[in-house]
Amino acid sequence: MVSTVTSKSSSGGSAPASARPGYGQLLRTRGAWTFLLPGFAARQPFAMLTLSIVLLVQHTTGSYGAAGAVAAVTGVSMALFAPFAGRLADRHGQRAVLLPGVLVHALAGLGLTALALSGAPLWALFAAAVPTGASVPQIGPMVRARWGVKLKDSPLMTTAAAFESVTDELTFVLGPLLATALCTAVDPAAGLLTEAGLTLVGGLLFAAQRGTQPSVGRDGHARVAHDSALRVPGVRVLVAVFLGIGSVFGGMQVSLAAFTESIGSPGLNGVLYGIFAAGNMLSGVVCGAIAWKTAPRRRLVVGCTALALTASGLWAAHSVAVLAGVGLLVGMCIAPALITGYTLVEGLVPATARTEAFTWLTGAVAFGQAAAVTAAGQLEDRLWDGAGFLVPMAGTVLALVTLVALRSRLAPPRGGRTVARGVGHRAPLAVD
Repeated sequence: MVSTVTSKSSSGGSAPASARPGYGQLLRTRGAWTFLLPGFAARQPFAMLTLSIVLLVQHTTGSYGAAGAVAAVTGVSMALFAPFAGRLADRHGQRAVLLPGVLVHALAGLGLTALALSGAPLWALFAAAVPTGASVPQIGPMVRARWGVKLKDSPLMTTAAAFESVTDELTFVLGPLLATALCTAVDPAAGLLTEAGLTLVGGLLFAAQRGTQPSVGRDGHARVAHDSALRVPGVRVLVAVFLGIGSVFGGMQVSLAAFTESIGSPGLNGVLYGIFAAGNMLSGVVCGAIAWKTAPRRRLVVGCTALALTASGLWAAHSVAVLAGVGLLVGMCIAPALITGYTLVEGLVPATARTEAFTWLTGAVAFGQAAAVTAAGQLEDRLWDGAGFLVPMAGTVLALVTLVALRSRLAPPRGGRTVARGVGHRAPLAVD
């Protein structure tokens, strides 16, 4: 059941937790637009990165396996460095991390492009992919942390989580379409070059919004008494779930590219991936508009079950129409799982470590995506067309098994205290 509490909104008024929150109320939050607009601009390039690398490297090497491996190195590098960047942002402020990060990312992207076009050996591409991934700006987690500052105990936090998921998916509708159009109609390098430029401009605009970033301690360190948000058991369970979700993104990207290439219509790649992302976005809109009475961890189990079932049907789709339909269903199952996972963070992790917690989840998606890109690329090269679709099936099934076995760890700590060395925070709004 859902607890009935009264919480204060960012504007100083109070609203009962039982009131039905909505997007209109959320977007009227004072000061929200000052970070939402630049945040959207800054996160758009991230949706272009992996696909741009795959299309560029496949063009220069002729191998989806090599392309997937380079993209995977980028994703693994991002996954490993993202939590470190999140912890630095919690301690020193988001601006201090963003300014050097976007500069490094733009330069690394340019270097990777130059190496690919010059026919550099694969090891050189791997070397350039490391800083490219490590410097990806963590805009999504930073925006979510800013919502946490604005809303605090408001029941609008679930709506904010849904809104952010919808925003993410809107970028993944537009990003692959833009990357595919640039790489196929302009030049194979145009996608990655555009990604680097947009990251630099968007990141600088977002960093300029200093008034809405979470505050840090007086000595420049956030008041976090534990070493890492990963010490919270529930966060580790969510990381495993998000790894499975990431396998869907990575497996779809490579497998759709290989499928459309095999039928002689590479331009359909962006369309099919856009349909998949559109399903994700639409279900996210609906998910945020519902006044949920079911506890979040129960919703997560249901959502992951639906995702595993639909992802298991991808490998059997052998036509554009069927693949578009199944892809749409898979996309519709992703947003509820993502939204619920991010919502659970609010009750499991103290505010002073939340940016880091969000980056662990974002990094898990990137790591799962990277592993799936590699595995799907190898399957596509070595087996039959469409074999890469087995990767999302395996990833989501493993995530579901892990979640069912460890779901008790997602229960909010009693008394509003985390298990990570006794850090206190607000009482959760919803309990099983």
